[in-house]
Amino acid sequence: TVGGLVVLSVVLVHVHAEETERSDVERAAIANVKELGGHVMEIAQDDPRLEVSYHLTDGPVTDAHLEPLKELRALVHLNLRGTSITDEGLKNLSGLTSLTRLHLEKTKITDAGLAHLAGLENLEYLNVYGTEVTDAGIQQAASLKNLKKLYIWESKVTIEGVRQLKEAAPSIAVIPDLVLEQKKAEEEAARMKAEEEARAKAEAEAKQQAEEAQKAAEAEQKNAEAAK
Repeated sequence: TVGGLVVLSVVLVHVHAEETERSDVERAAIANVKELGGHVMEIAQDDPRLEVSYHLTDGPVTDAHLEPLKELRALVHLNLRGTSITDEGLKNLSGLTSLTRLHLEKTKITDAGLAHLAGLENLEYLNVYGTEVTDAGIQQAASLKNLKKLYIWESKVTIEGVRQLKEAAPSIAVIPDLVLEQKKAEEEAARMKAEEEARAKAEAEAKQQAEEAQKAAEAEQKNAEAAK
């Protein structure tokens, strides 16, 4: 009935309100992030978990911008792309165990900063593109048991570093996969070499056949002349 639907709607709204009810500390932290120019939103209408982004903020974003995040226990997505945060600032993220996605591309972080992420047990996505992170830094990612994707474009990571991480944590997809790319490059080089060798062999055989045909023709002509 219509009345029943109205009651049900009111109940659902009330339940959602209770689920999204936040503490005074959390509300203050959210307000602080917004005052600093950050964007805060819920993941979905029926999902009160939070997404925070600073990559579109006007002006420089520094470590101070990360301090309010310590109070956001429902934070799951954080975008810090292209900001001026440092390793020191990442200390503020060490307790955010709900975090699943973290964008650190084009920031000033190094291996030292990644050490602060060791406790992010639910992290699934980590982007360190364009940073000073090295082989030693990404080895720390092996301890992140739920990590699925690690982006390393234009970082200091080498093929050997990727190889070591893949051996320690084969479930992590490293992008780009330098080991796989090297294998493909070697296979392509081998294919091209084989084709070149086959082409050279075919040309040599064709040349030999032509020479033999010419000699046969010359011999036949001499025989014909001798017969005359």
